[in-house]
Amino acid sequence: MAHRETDVFDRLERFYDAVPRDAAVAEEIGGFVLFVREGEGWPFYARPRLGADTPSAADVTSVRRRQRELGIPEAFEWVHENSPDLLAVARSAGLDVLLAPLMVLERAALVPDLPLPGASIRLLDASSPTFAADLAASRAVGHVGFRTPAPSSAPLPGDATAGLIPTGPLSGAPPVAPAGPAERDAVPPPAPESLADQQKGYAAGRFVGGVVETPADGIVACGTVQRVGDVAEIVGVATLPSARGRGYASQLTANLARHALEQGVNLVFLSAGTDDVARLYSKVGFRRIGTACIAEPAAAPL
Repeated sequence: MAHRETDVFDRLERFYDAVPRDAAVAEEIGGFVLFVREGEGWPFYARPRLGADTPSAADVTSVRRRQRELGIPEAFEWVHENSPDLLAVARSAGLDVLLAPLMVLERAALVPDLPLPGASIRLLDASSPTFAADLAASRAVGHVGFRTPAPSSAPLPGDATAGLIPTGPLSGAPPVAPAGPAERDAVPPPAPESLADQQKGYAAGRFVGGVVETPADGIVACGTVQRVGDVAEIVGVATLPSARGRGYASQLTANLARHALEQGVNLVFLSAGTDDVARLYSKVGFRRIGTACIAEPAAAPL
């Protein structure tokens, strides 16, 4: 990237703080901002407050108490390089922390558009009469994909990938067909108000969704770019388990990144669930620059 690393981290922090604000109420609790979603959609999280000192363990406890009052997940997110002392604080306060590779796109290393045998990539159009059906199918693919990660992968709500190809069944167990179009079609469609909010975001250019589809199975892979100004994050890249191993996720990610650049974005980034997944995205053109921390309460011992 043309920007200094410190400048990139500053821009990422402002991006993370801005993304939830048009769909959430922001509550300041100690050194955190807790974003509470209004209406339908994936619940948000607490993040360190811009310009504040490192949150304390007491701040963590206060946020968790408020999250329980609201009936929302006790979730925290931050960039380690921007809040390096928070990792120890979070763990001391009883949180498990997933360390996810944080990666930025190297424009010169972005792979070219390549054909996908038997499949095609399409961007969702908010003005199309098929938008509601396309969005429902795309969200359903994400739902199925994120529920069926590879055993070594721990996908995140904002993770760029939903995992790799699962391993085979345990010895002696009957083979199980990987989840596919039938499981996708069984996922309930989004609520009308959620669809309306999404459509506004797409029409305003805040979101761009892409899908991979085949003539036989329809939409089998999905991904989204969320944008604030000249910064964009690729999130929710998922493939139906029955369609994995064909390069769909990698090529869709490259296509979405290229589209973002063409629309004036100059910083494209994503977070990968594991180091193995990060290596896959390095082949697309992304470079690791840091670590995204995703925390939730530690599981109680058995």
